[in-house]
Amino acid sequence: MALKITVIGTGYLGATHAAAMAELGFEVLGLDVVPEKIEMLRRGEVPMYEPGLEELLRRHVAGFEGSTGRLRFTTSYEEAGAFGEVHFVCVNTPQKHGEYACDMSYVESAFSSLAPHLDRPALVVGKSTVPVGSAARLARLLAAQAPAGEAAELAWNPEFLREGFAVDDTLHPDRIVVGVASERAEALLREIYATPVGEGSPFVVMDYPTAELVKTAANSFLATKISFINAMAEVCEAADGDVVKLAEAIGHDERIGKKFLRAGVGFGGGCLPKDIRAFMARAGELGADQALTFLREVDSINMRRRGHMVELTRDAVGGTFLGKRVAVLGATFKPDSDDVRDSPALNVAGQIHLQGGQVTVYDPKGMANARRLFPTLGYADSALEAVRGADAVLHLTEWREFRELDPAVLGEAVTARRILDGRNALDPELWRKAGWTYRALGRPKA
Repeated sequence: MALKITVIGTGYLGATHAAAMAELGFEVLGLDVVPEKIEMLRRGEVPMYEPGLEELLRRHVAGFEGSTGRLRFTTSYEEAGAFGEVHFVCVNTPQKHGEYACDMSYVESAFSSLAPHLDRPALVVGKSTVPVGSAARLARLLAAQAPAGEAAELAWNPEFLREGFAVDDTLHPDRIVVGVASERAEALLREIYATPVGEGSPFVVMDYPTAELVKTAANSFLATKISFINAMAEVCEAADGDVVKLAEAIGHDERIGKKFLRAGVGFGGGCLPKDIRAFMARAGELGADQALTFLREVDSINMRRRGHMVELTRDAVGGTFLGKRVAVLGATFKPDSDDVRDSPALNVAGQIHLQGGQVTVYDPKGMANARRLFPTLGYADSALEAVRGADAVLHLTEWREFRELDPAVLGEAVTARRILDGRNALDPELWRKAGWTYRALGRPKA
């Protein structure tokens, strides 16, 4: 008989995980404390844009014609405790306001709310990104507060989802990492992940602290790689070099690889920025702060790119934004997502607006979220509408739609044919042939 699984927290991570567990054949109950979110999921709708997730959800949510009915949702911890044998905790761990450290209040609330309802053997599996040392403390909390005592075990199973690829990353992960304290916990997780393991996904078993460190270590490495190529872009600009060709050349080295070597306005989103900052904060608490001082420069380089894009734009329009119109193509921190958290594109747009520029933004999926975060910016319903009357156009999120734009058509709508490619993703020759002045970070002016 298939295991019964609950998923605590039905945001980006939880909704994806719940739908994927149902796809793998398990009976799943998703829980959230926000009733509106639960109602939306019951209707087969997702609270965010993620390719393929809504279709996967509707294949399993109870009540849809042709659905397996394996996936239901609730707001009741009592119901979740009675239903599940394995409970995945997928709540958010945002950065604390005014600090580098992460806010553990949602995780702690989830554990404290679930534990009193665990009156039989159960496995609680943390998937949230937490400071190292949290799992051991939460394991003690479970044992103390659950009626089942030590039979309510803990495991840690970090997530490695890429926004835009979350469904595939959950069903076909490039690795499955589990931190466990018993053979029973390992056996249950092997049962849950039997299908992807059978397809070749590595199953890596370790202790709690190492499992907690894997996600932050991976994100720190990726952030470092991005900031490295952006630092090289600064050098290329000073030396009149071409960072795109430089990245291509070093990317052929198998020890380095080509991924994450595209220079631009830097990284954003809900993971990399807050994870590296929380990692630094936790290292300081452990007395190992010197080991991660390099991450301060990684963060600094990343934030500097945004300011540099503003400076390039100001120079391009004559030294001042007053009376100038700027079109920004992109609002999300990356394509194939509607996530605008810590978005470089919106940060740049906001800075230009504060300096007196009239800014109009267009994004294929992130408009609603962008409007909520930056209500004072202008917004358009299409790229063509956004660039109308613009003195400069900024390409800041590498959506495929933007790469396929016709420079000649856009050229008829702008006041001046100036484009600044903040993602090094457009074809310079194509734009220049259409009469545009093309400028990109880390590349020669012509």
